Amino acid sequence: MIYIHHQKIDEVWYATAIEDEKVFATAFSKTERGVLQELLKSLPYNVSFQMAEKSSSFSVELLKTLKAIFDGKDVSLRFAVATDYMPSYTRKVLEGTSMIPVGYLTTYGAVAKAVGGSPRAVGNAMAYNPFPLLIPCHRVVRGDFSVGGYGAGEKVKRELLQREDRGYKEDRRVKINSETLLLFPIKRLRKD
Repeated sequence: MIYIHHQKIDEVWYATAIEDEKVFATAFSKTERGVLQELLKSLPYNVSFQMAEKSSSFSVELLKTLKAIFDGKDVSLRFAVATDYMPSYTRKVLEGTSMIPVGYLTTYGAVAKAVGGSPRAVGNAMAYNPFPLLIPCHRVVRGDFSVGGYGAGEKVKRELLQREDRGYKEDRRVKINSETLLLFPIKRLRKD
């Protein structure tokens, strides 16, 4: 059974859908209704779920982690995410995206070069990311370094990136299987 936990921390609602210690979805929103709607949209079809009556230590830690990521903090905790039900290409895109560290961003095209496919295919896969914040699709932007789309809106995406800016100046590379994902300092983000 998947259990849904949600909590308002400061001015933002965070939600998780977990079974045992595996994450099936995460969400964040300014409203309780919005966070629950987003979370439910992200759950796999034909799964049983219910609202948790009380928090587990795992759900508390996960919600705190989502808040820390939202605040731009560097988080070293890793959580097991349920991706078995997803198409293999979507899993590859999300795995590649999870390798982008705080302080950096990359482009849809760079992800496509690293995992295969086209920039549009990468964007389509990310549009269905059921783990916002936990898998940082907000760190992927257009090839011209403009913000690009984001489920919570372009303004929120820009704000997330601004909070994550560490002032890095040098590009970086990350190995994904036998390919290389190019990373760029957040400073490269276009201002408009």
